[in-house]
Amino acid sequence: MSGPHDLFVRFTFDHPERAAAELRAALPSYVVDQVDWSSLRRVPGSVVDVELRETEIDLLFSARLSSGRPVLFYILLEHQSSVDRWMALRMLRYVVRQLEHWRQEHPGGGLLPVIIPVVLYHGPESPWTAPLQVEELFDVPSEGDQPERWRALVPRFEYRVDDLTAQRAEALMARPGPPLVRLALLALRYGRSEELAERLPTWEALLLQLHAAPNGVDELTVLFQYLLRVGNKAVQPTTAAVLKNVVGSQRAEELMESWLDMHFERGRQQGKAEGKAEGKAEGKAEGRAESLLRILAVRGIHVDGTVRERIMSCTDITTLDQWFDRALSATQLSDVFGDLTQ
Repeated sequence: MSGPHDLFVRFTFDHPERAAAELRAALPSYVVDQVDWSSLRRVPGSVVDVELRETEIDLLFSARLSSGRPVLFYILLEHQSSVDRWMALRMLRYVVRQLEHWRQEHPGGGLLPVIIPVVLYHGPESPWTAPLQVEELFDVPSEGDQPERWRALVPRFEYRVDDLTAQRAEALMARPGPPLVRLALLALRYGRSEELAERLPTWEALLLQLHAAPNGVDELTVLFQYLLRVGNKAVQPTTAAVLKNVVGSQRAEELMESWLDMHFERGRQQGKAEGKAEGKAEGKAEGRAESLLRILAVRGIHVDGTVRERIMSCTDITTLDQWFDRALSATQLSDVFGDLTQ
């Protein structure tokens, strides 16, 4: 199931114009200058491992250089709570998979396209400190005068990081690009922090620009729903107040009511799912307890009311299994529940 970061980032950066703004900020100037940004297109599909879906979302874009050569941009959003030292190896794996997929799609191609990976990181506290080059992960001998020759024998690969935790709010607000991109970066950077209540009012000029843009109301709705979902409850009054300043009291109340309805429904569905799972567990324990009582009855072992109540009230499957296994060879109640018969 997609989390709030996944949904918000995909909504923001699925659009080529908005993705281009992020890529221009993250990539070196010699790349930015050679890309025909009008040719940027979203490429469907993904190669990220299924088990990583809870911590990552990936986006793939294609474009052409001014020379006509194709180039691919692989954007990975990293929202783990800690920096992953092995990111270079993981990114190398993803890039290789994309290249293998490209070969299948272009069997007549003589050369592989360049794939430039970018990690968009917005960890809650610490900046990105993991190695950016995969060769740094190898234990290369440093003795003598041959380390460079050893390094020539291992893969050489580098990825880019747009580390939002290392950026000042003013720098993020001053980036070129559509208002939604700058607001999304600010929201990712400060949405979960205690600073949000202080920062949010300073974004009003950008919020007003977004509101005036085509589809601005829809984009504002997604932005504020994200902030309300990931932010501290103590910040919600400030969030509501800023929203009123931008869209007016009536529209703000409608959006807040819509969010509360959605939040309530999400909680109801989650509670329903948890209740269903809890009901299954309780049913399994009850069935195991009844089987245990039948085994004891077959073996002619008397169970009084106190012990019966203890068995039927037990919800720990492991304990019930232990009692059941002992009952298979028991000759008296203490062989199974020594502690219950004291």
